[in-house]
Amino acid sequence: MKNPEKIIFLPGATGRADFWQPMSDHVNHPAQRKLLGWPGFGDVPARSDVQGFDGLVDLVLAEIDRPCALVAQSMGGAVALRAALARPALVTHLVLCVTSGGVDMAGVGAQDWRPDFFAANPSLPRWFESYAEDLAPRLGAVTAPALLLWGDNDPISPVAVGQRLQGLLPNARLHMHPGGGHDLAHRHAQVLAPLVDAHLRG
Repeated sequence: MKNPEKIIFLPGATGRADFWQPMSDHVNHPAQRKLLGWPGFGDVPARSDVQGFDGLVDLVLAEIDRPCALVAQSMGGAVALRAALARPALVTHLVLCVTSGGVDMAGVGAQDWRPDFFAANPSLPRWFESYAEDLAPRLGAVTAPALLLWGDNDPISPVAVGQRLQGLLPNARLHMHPGGGHDLAHRHAQVLAPLVDAHLRG
């Protein structure tokens, strides 16, 4: 497995690049950093070529110009997995944190985050909430090793989702952080960064 030359951080439904700033600050790997924000979300200007989930995937694919690791939060995990399937020769590692995208959430007790989220964030694009693609049948083709970061106190993406992904991805390791919620990677970045470092170097 190649060593990543670039680490691309992907946000969740808020689209905020600064979600990953604490993790980026604490990870010691020498690769270049790219913290993406989703166009049309928050303070990132909208783009005519990003009007749906496929546009987000294309945005990430355009950044994969060398061996890259993808570090993704929540729904950003589905974008990362789509990109890894499209660029297997260049996506060296995956770090997926409490991702609620890409697998069927039925039967795992997950809370529907969308009504409260969009009530609190009425200006965000609504197309994000309708994404429902099930990537499970394709995940066996993901070649990059994956570190799955979960908390045991996350009603949006329960540990059962991480366990399901661990079973679907050929080379995945699940780490559960006690007491961690859906903001796990931001709130506990300093504690989790050594795990990310070890994964990217290993």
